[in-house]
Amino acid sequence: MPIVAADRRRELPDEPGVYLFHDSGGRVIYVGKAISIKKRVGSHFSNPSTRAGRDLLPMIATIEALVVQTESEALIVEQNFIRQYQPRFNIRLRDDKSYPYIAVSLDEEFPRVYFTRERHRRDRAYFGPFSSAKRTRATLEVLGKVFLFRTCEGPVPGRRSGSPCLDYYIKRCEAPCVGKVSREDYRAGIDGVIAFLSGRYREIEQRLQADMERAALEQRYEDAARERNRLLAVRRLLERQRVALEQGGTFDAIAVAVAENDANAQVLQVRDGVLSDRQSFYLDNAAGAAPADVTEAFITQYYASALMIPPLVVVDPAAAGGPGTTAALEAALSQRRGSRVEVRAPERGDKRRLLELAQRNARLALEQEKLRSERRRQQRAQALGGLQRALGLDAPPVRIECYDISTLMGTNTVASMVVFEGGVPKKADYRRFRVRTVGDAAVADGAGQAGEGEYGPDDFASLEEILGRRMAQFEAQQDRSPHDREYDPSFAALPDLIVIDGGKGQLAAGLRALGGFLELGVPVVSLAKRIEEVFIPGRAESLQLAHDTPELQLLQRLRDEAHRFAISHHRQRRDQAMTTSILDGLAGVGPARKRALLTHFGSPDAVLEASREELEAVPGIPGKLARELHRELHRTGV
Repeated sequence: MPIVAADRRRELPDEPGVYLFHDSGGRVIYVGKAISIKKRVGSHFSNPSTRAGRDLLPMIATIEALVVQTESEALIVEQNFIRQYQPRFNIRLRDDKSYPYIAVSLDEEFPRVYFTRERHRRDRAYFGPFSSAKRTRATLEVLGKVFLFRTCEGPVPGRRSGSPCLDYYIKRCEAPCVGKVSREDYRAGIDGVIAFLSGRYREIEQRLQADMERAALEQRYEDAARERNRLLAVRRLLERQRVALEQGGTFDAIAVAVAENDANAQVLQVRDGVLSDRQSFYLDNAAGAAPADVTEAFITQYYASALMIPPLVVVDPAAAGGPGTTAALEAALSQRRGSRVEVRAPERGDKRRLLELAQRNARLALEQEKLRSERRRQQRAQALGGLQRALGLDAPPVRIECYDISTLMGTNTVASMVVFEGGVPKKADYRRFRVRTVGDAAVADGAGQAGEGEYGPDDFASLEEILGRRMAQFEAQQDRSPHDREYDPSFAALPDLIVIDGGKGQLAAGLRALGGFLELGVPVVSLAKRIEEVFIPGRAESLQLAHDTPELQLLQRLRDEAHRFAISHHRQRRDQAMTTSILDGLAGVGPARKRALLTHFGSPDAVLEASREELEAVPGIPGKLARELHRELHRTGV
């Protein structure tokens, strides 16, 4: 039920639920929950002196309300809306979609244990989120040494050669690919991985101890020595983390530090009396919310992604609020866990000591992040100032666009446009193109990924076409309103500097196409790869900047990013062209068989390189069709 005018707020329901503030463009800028929607929304407007009130209230155009049964249900719905809409004024985990996880492929006969940033497969077990990719990979390294799971990719273990890989010979894998370990024994190791990641450390120690003693009694001394080494490795890992607790137990200690628009949350995970991990998360707090609100928002977002919720969550007494204020949070967490979860604010003892440790870490992390941000800001300002002086610009180039062409022998020619704003990439403004008039040509694409290859004879014409289209897009955008569907903010922006990847020839081609920008005073330069020469219009000699200067390093980052963006687009188009022209053009190869070929070999290149015998071995591909496919691939000379 949308509410438009402020004086119609009295029409909001006096019931528990969630409310959404929309701006004039229809975007959700804030999501809140309340026992009474009407009273809670009214409190926003009755206290406009806060920073959130001053910034948020003038932007509210409509209010939407959703009634639910209980406050805990409102808490869950609120977090779902926050994840969906990413509202500007809500407390949000930074980059919450990219946190690392450890996944176990339980859907495979011999499961893999691997690092991932996605968790969409229902048939796989995920553990996380973790805050550090480096520590996550280190944990995988230790688990691999102890439980000897395979590291090869794909649903079926092994290589095409049929022989074990190096991991088997250095005792890092038991080689299920050649039958050196049974499915049951391999799965027992995977069960150990899951137990370890679930925090059941005592169970693992007892299991490894029992296996070692059983092997010794049966006089299998090599097996006993192997189990002993695995047991010692686990104990060494746990001894480094074990904390002195009078009572063991499993719980999380969570502390939050808040400073202006930023916040940091620390999670100390205690499992079976062992401090198993410390996670550090940064949060955006544009509304300047109080620590209690930040703590509640973090806990609900963190455990919405976590696969394991402990029976106890320890929080700061100041963040927990008064008696009964954690009831909705406890109910929501208990519902997710499937059993009771207690949210407690300890006043003394071991749990209080761990919470104080988390508090110190949160404050320290926030201070360090502030120092790092300031240092990075100064470095970017220094680079932009140096670039202004080196190129003789009137002002530091805040928005810089860089262009690169990618092709392979004149085929699948593409181009990339990357944008740095304030010295950092602005990926929302990246654009990619398919060249229409050179090589095998195509049509312009929108934002995405992108280009490859050294300079070729078609580079100049390709650049002239792409930059001409960029100029035409800029002129077309000037007549459009930001609310038009065809309005493109990246093409509508006027750059402060244009950089072309190449030498004098590329620069000349760019100048021919960018006459409109030149009239508006936009400087255009090119950067040649070999000795990092900067070519400037009107100057016979190139400019060579010292390699240790921030301004050259900024230009190099721009050029490398444009090159990376172009190469990825080129490879994507090349793969599509190969699979379309070869596989789709062959009689008898439909979507299912094409998928079977790509699944078996892993990539289009591998399909094209396969021998006749390898094609005949693909499940679901008849022998006659495999021979015809091999003959067709070799007939075309691919």
